This record gives sequence, C-alpha cells and structure tokens, in this order.
Amino acid sequence: MGIMDAHRDPPPAPPPLRRDPRLYQIAVLGRLLVYGVFALDFEVDGWIAAVILATALGVQYVGGRLAGLAFDPRSALISALSLCLLLRTGSPALAAAAAAIAIGSKFAIRVRGKHVFNPSNFGLVVLLAASDRVWVSPGQWGSAALLAFAVAGLGGLVVRRAARSDVTWAFLAAWVAIVAGRAAWLGDPPAIPLHQLASGAFLVFAFFMISDPKTTPDSRAGRILFAVLVAAGAGFVQFVLFRTNGLLWALAAAAPLVPVIDLLLPAARYRWERPTAAPARRPAPALQLVQPTLGRSQP
Repeated sequence: MGIMDAHRDPPPAPPPLRRDPRLYQIAVLGRLLVYGVFALDFEVDGWIAAVILATALGVQYVGGRLAGLAFDPRSALISALSLCLLLRTGSPALAAAAAAIAIGSKFAIRVRGKHVFNPSNFGLVVLLAASDRVWVSPGQWGSAALLAFAVAGLGGLVVRRAARSDVTWAFLAAWVAIVAGRAAWLGDPPAIPLHQLASGAFLVFAFFMISDPKTTPDSRAGRILFAVLVAAGAGFVQFVLFRTNGLLWALAAAAPLVPVIDLLLPAARYRWERPTAAPARRPAPALQLVQPTLGRSQP
C-alpha cells in the first residue's frame, strides 16, 4: 500500500442536518407556498400539490433503490415544492408526469456522475412543450415590493448557505442590464422594466432554480459565464422570439453546456456535506522527516 492509499480520504459522511442548505430551501419554499395559498389566493389545488409531492418522493425512492442509494427526500422535496409554486394544470396525471420527469431526470440524464438539468426546470419545460394544458403564471405573484423583498432576502440566505450566491447575483446583474437596456432603447418608462422584475416567479427562478449547486458549473468563473448565457438566452426568447417563459427555456437550453464549461474551467465538485465557497484543502500526509545527526543513525 502506497502513501496515497494510506492517506486516502474516507467516504463522505451524510451532512449534519443543521448544516445542510437543502433544509433552508425546503423551509423557505414551503413557507412561500403556504403564504401564497392563504394570503395571495394562489390557484394551487390541494389535490394537485399532493400528487406532485407524492410522485416526486416515490420516484426518488425507486430511483435511489435502483442506483443503490439510501432514500433521501430532501432534494426531491425542493423540486416538488418548486413545481407546486410554478406549475399550473387541472390534470392530476399531467402534474404527476411533471414530477416524475423532474425527479427521474436526475437518475437518467447524467454526465460524469453529475445530473445535467435542474429537475423542476426540466419537468416544467417538457410538460410545456408536450401539452397545452400546462402553464406557468408568473404574474399571479404580483409586484408588491414587500413580497419581492421578502423572497429576495430569504433566497439570498439560501444561496449563501449553498455557496452559490455568485451565479444568482451574476444572473440578476445580467438580466437587469438586459431588461433595463431594452427599456432605455425603446424609450419605455421605468415602470415597465420594474414591473417585469417584480415577479415572485422570477425571484424563485433566480434564487432557487438557477442557483442549484448540483447543476451549475463547478468553478466560479464557469458559473458567472453560465449565468450570463442563461440571461442572454432568456432575452432572446422573450424579446426576439416573443415567447413566454423565456427564463425556463433558456435554463433548459444552457444546461447541456455545463459539462463543457466544467471541462474548460475545472474545479472541485460540489458536495452537500461541504457547502463552502471554496473547496477545503486536503490535509498533508502525516509524514515525519528526521534529519540525520552525527553519531546517530537515521531511522
């Protein structure tokens, strides 16, 4: 056994619950859903939400068993809650299909051990492309400054805990520049771009979807590049093609570029048990160097 084998890192332990950023995401998304249903009168059917949650957890369990992994509901709950907030349909079958496609994509579409698409984003765009009975209604959240501030503040907490705040702020800067620049070019009053930015669904996308640590590039430079590409793609879809849900389509289209970015700008792979902005350094091997001395042999 060589020195490297003797000092190989042990298998990673499950992250302590108090340090797992997914718990913060679940708490924030759950509270947003409850607040939206009871305070903002969201058109979220309780039966549809139950179908989404049950399907997501079921597919996570089956996929984990097939992959030889222990059942961990946390990531599936994040995807399911995101679908509950954004997906609108009157069909329980389509809701179940969106949840199954979202969670199943984590196991079925992988490159070098890393799933490619953000699960909730992938489930949404597949159903939007396949059926006219599914839609996303970003305007229903309204443009109240208080709600926008609350979502932004809670989302900022989440992405900081997950060490992916850079991709969120880079995306926000690029998207604000595109929206504000277009408004200035067209001579629109400031109220128009402000209204476009004051959307709850937009903030959920920025703070909870594009910032997914498992589907963004590993390096900081790669994440900033990825964020700018998504913002530019969304601007093209929304302002050139005049299609709705430009952010969702742009994120899905840019996701396959992440493996390429990781090859060009390599960095340490993100792990849930180590949510830090920079990878921890590996400790040096505990080797003792003994200097030879006169009259004493070197061990």
